[in-house]
Amino acid sequence: MSFRYKILLVDDEQDILEFLSYNLKKEGYDVYTALNGKQAVEVAKKEHPHLIVLDVMMPGMDGIETCREIRELPENNNVLIAFLTARNEDYSQIAGFDVGADDYINKPIKPRVLSSRIKALLRRGVIADQVSPEKVDLGGIRIDRERYVIFKDEQEISLPKKEFELLALLASKPGKVFTREIILDKVWGGDVVVGDRTIDVHVRKLREKLGDDYIKTVKGIGYKFEF
Repeated sequence: MSFRYKILLVDDEQDILEFLSYNLKKEGYDVYTALNGKQAVEVAKKEHPHLIVLDVMMPGMDGIETCREIRELPENNNVLIAFLTARNEDYSQIAGFDVGADDYINKPIKPRVLSSRIKALLRRGVIADQVSPEKVDLGGIRIDRERYVIFKDEQEISLPKKEFELLALLASKPGKVFTREIILDKVWGGDVVVGDRTIDVHVRKLREKLGDDYIKTVKGIGYKFEF
C-alpha cells in the first residue's frame, strides 16, 4: 500500500468541508474533518495528520486557540497548519503566526489553487524533516552548527554568533515565516531587551554576505528563508 498524507480540514460550515474534502480525496489524500476547534483537537490527537487546514473564524474555540492547543500536543508539535480565512487583516495573520501557523490560504479558493498550496506545504514539511539539526545544506548554503561555520557555494563565510544563530533558525524550516517575537525569543532570549531594529540590522548584514535571494521579508510579520 502506497504512502498517503493525512489532512485534517476544520471549518464550521459543512458545505465547505464537503467541497474541500471531495477535491482533496480525488488528489489521493486521506481526509479527516471537524466542525469546530474541540473536535479538531480530538481528531489531531487520534489521527496525527501531516497537515491541518484550519478556519480562523469559528464559534466557541476559534482557529487561533485551536492552533495553540494543537501545538501544545507533543505528538502534533510539528504538524503543518494552514489557516483558511476570508480575512486579510495583518493582525489576524500576526496572531496566527504567533501561535505556530505555517501559512494562510484565503477564501474563496479554487480547488486547483488549494491543491497547489497543499503540495507546496507538504514539500516544505518533507524538506524540514530531512534537515539535520547539526548540518543544513540548502540552495548552495551549507550550515555546520557543530563548528559554527557556513559555506556559500563552497566558500567559507565567517559570521558573528547572533548572525549565525539567526540564519540557522530561519533555515531550519525553509518557507516558514518566523515572527519578530519568535526570532527575538529564539536568538536573543526572552530576558534580553532588544528592539526590532536589531533584527533588521542582522538581516541586512546577512544579505550583504549571502546575497538577497535567501532571506525574504514578510511585511509587518517577520522573515523566512527560501532557496
